Amino acid sequence: MRVVPQALEQRWMGLSGNVRGALWMIASGLIFTVMAIAIRILGHRLDSFQIAFFRCLIGFIAILPLVGAYGIDVLQTRSLKIHALRGLFGLISMFASYYAIARIPLASYTALSFTRPLFATILAVVVLHEIVRWRRWTATLVGFVGVLVMVRPGAETFNSAALFALMDSLSIAFLITLVKRLPPGETALGMMFYFGVFSTIAALPPALFVWQWPTALEWSLLILIGVLGALSQSFWIRAYRAGEASVVAPIDYLRLLFAGIAGYLAFAETVDLWTVAGAAIIVASTIYIARREARVRRAKAAEAATATGGAAAS
Repeated sequence: MRVVPQALEQRWMGLSGNVRGALWMIASGLIFTVMAIAIRILGHRLDSFQIAFFRCLIGFIAILPLVGAYGIDVLQTRSLKIHALRGLFGLISMFASYYAIARIPLASYTALSFTRPLFATILAVVVLHEIVRWRRWTATLVGFVGVLVMVRPGAETFNSAALFALMDSLSIAFLITLVKRLPPGETALGMMFYFGVFSTIAALPPALFVWQWPTALEWSLLILIGVLGALSQSFWIRAYRAGEASVVAPIDYLRLLFAGIAGYLAFAETVDLWTVAGAAIIVASTIYIARREARVRRAKAAEAATATGGAAAS
């Protein structure tokens, strides 16, 4: 069954991978910003565990028609254990992010969410046993200095909810590390399907302990969050699959602009100079890490190609 008209699909695929990746990432950022506004509104009454449960359940239901359209073959996997871990850490990420979004300015949360590459550097060494050289370590340390500038532990303005934003980033970094361990044949839709299955099951028990029946408006917002969350996740995965990480990753920083505008218009939020300075340090360090990784990958690919060519010639 064809979901997208053939002519439109051909025009889309005629764009370069980097352009498609950038557009996917922009769409993901815009959708996530709208979802964050809905989370902030719900967070005034409903617990973060309950919001996370509905996000998992409704997001899972939302992708079922796509599974039916593309066929059961997209669900083939040999990595159920990794998918189960993705579901667990995804749930931790959701709870932490929803708790933080309800309690700190959207721009502050978004800036702290960009610490994912910093945590990913540490996990790359611990989990994937990658060799990280001094330049990347230096950029990582500088990025965490930016975190300290933003949250200012010990200051009167310190908000403990910022720690939950960092917990969210750590969980997402672990999810990215797990994705790298998945076989190449895993589909984006299959990854979302298994994520929905395992995260929904894991989210139900804690949600029951804090259960409150949603109002009509809250039901509408919960459904909106579930659908938008699934779309944002799908677009984010597609962005990295379509384009080079060094090109796509910086586009994600537009979320900071989107969050600042949304926070000001929807909640009259403003950011201070400490937040701007800390965010600038975090963004600069993560951009450097992304570009450094891209250069290292290109160098390794060139060495592999040279070695292959030399072996063929001999």
